[in-house]
Amino acid sequence: MRAAVLRAYNEDLSLEQVADPQCPADGVVLQVEACGVCRSDWHGWVGEHPRVKPGQIPGHEYCGTVVEAGPQSTYKVGDHLVAPFILACGTCPSCQSGHQNTCPNQRLPGFIEPGAFAEYIAVPFDHNLARLPESLSPTVAAGLGCRVTTAWHALTGRAALAGGEWLAVHGTGGVGLSAMLLGKALGAHVVVVDIVQEKLDHALGLGADAAVNASEGDVAEQIKEITGGGAHVSVEALGIEVTVNASLECLRPLGRHVQVGLPTGHTARMDINMSAIYQGNLAVYGTRGMPSWRYPSLLGLIESGQVDMTPLIAREIGLSGASEELRAFNGPTPPGVAVITDFKA
Repeated sequence: MRAAVLRAYNEDLSLEQVADPQCPADGVVLQVEACGVCRSDWHGWVGEHPRVKPGQIPGHEYCGTVVEAGPQSTYKVGDHLVAPFILACGTCPSCQSGHQNTCPNQRLPGFIEPGAFAEYIAVPFDHNLARLPESLSPTVAAGLGCRVTTAWHALTGRAALAGGEWLAVHGTGGVGLSAMLLGKALGAHVVVVDIVQEKLDHALGLGADAAVNASEGDVAEQIKEITGGGAHVSVEALGIEVTVNASLECLRPLGRHVQVGLPTGHTARMDINMSAIYQGNLAVYGTRGMPSWRYPSLLGLIESGQVDMTPLIAREIGLSGASEELRAFNGPTPPGVAVITDFKA
């Protein structure tokens, strides 16, 4: 099969013919229909993700069609499926308590085993998979493996965002824009923060109630003025010190901060305003991925038309375009995300 392989950090992915994946007994092989290019892929590409080593096939935000099913699989050839990027074992205490995204035995395609920047991908632990509604295009569905699900769980499984509350979203890339769209669908008022005015204008056009350009003054103070005292929930979607502190400092007393952006490499340790947490009686949540059992709640919201995730997609690209998209994360990115939909190009 054709795949894009990381051979050296910060260099173009190598387009190669590699062996087709073997089907796991408890899983399936998918023909990949779409795979998003995510900032987490970039962390691996630049060498700052501790699990991503040269030789890796990236890609963890995918959906596809079953071309082979193992003897223990519950799926059959032809099924259209989406997978979360964390594949949980299903049997450990974390899984049994419903917290599959914290499974200590998790499998991670795209990070420590072959990912979906390829024509085919093997998916073990197929109890994590979910069937795709016929009404949902593969291009949009790819985001349900990472960005959209991560944002959904951050808002509903961690912060318990309620209708009428103010939500601040720091960073309007894929996961930030997802959080904005889902926050509006949940009935919240949303203020978005970025340094790219084009992205702020894009978010406003999609329903954000207010926008703050972080290059123009004190972000936290501007949000407190807009919200009449501070956000109830604040999502940090970049994983860098300046936005983490802005997220904490923009909250009203008893506010909830959710750390969605990946702090890794040189950002793994930060100088954080602990006084803001203490003085504000704030709750600070970490979040990573989404338990697979929560797919129906998200898919139901999308199928019912309560939220439209299509504005998230800016570009459909060929596999050969993945390197250019990864390089784009070195600086401020344009609105929307890129999805690989042509694995021959």
